[in-house]
Amino acid sequence: MEQHVGSLQEQALKRKERLKALKNRQLQEREQEDGEPERKKALGDEAQEEKHRELKLRNYTPDDEELKERQVPKAKPASVEDKVKEQLEAANPEPIIDEVDLANLAPRKPDWDLKRDVAKKLEKLERRTQRAIAELIRDRLRGSEDELAGAVGAVGITEGDSD
Repeated sequence: MEQHVGSLQEQALKRKERLKALKNRQLQEREQEDGEPERKKALGDEAQEEKHRELKLRNYTPDDEELKERQVPKAKPASVEDKVKEQLEAANPEPIIDEVDLANLAPRKPDWDLKRDVAKKLEKLERRTQRAIAELIRDRLRGSEDELAGAVGAVGITEGDSD
């Protein structure tokens, strides 16, 4: 049993050594690709971040001249009124129908389609009726002119005789 435990420990140690060797190979391959070791890269990135981090003074007014150069100018708020007006106009669509026509809401009579179909024919008949009435009136006026002319002529003759 003691030999068995010893062999397990030896196998664990061999496994650890293989894992270390594998890690070292991977690190070396990365170093060759990038040109810098991983540890140095991590330290270099932090240093670069600190170098690039610049002080921006938005709400603080410094007394020092060097710091006044780093002060950010105050931002002017954008005009919101136009945007609000546009949104309100978009939210209130114009009504499609201004007035409600009661004829459209009321139910139609059962013979509405017959009236619609006959309407064109009635228009033609109405025009013909108007023409006929106009002709009758003209005929009467012509007849009355003849009667008037006869009456005027008769009056003129009677007056001439009395002289």
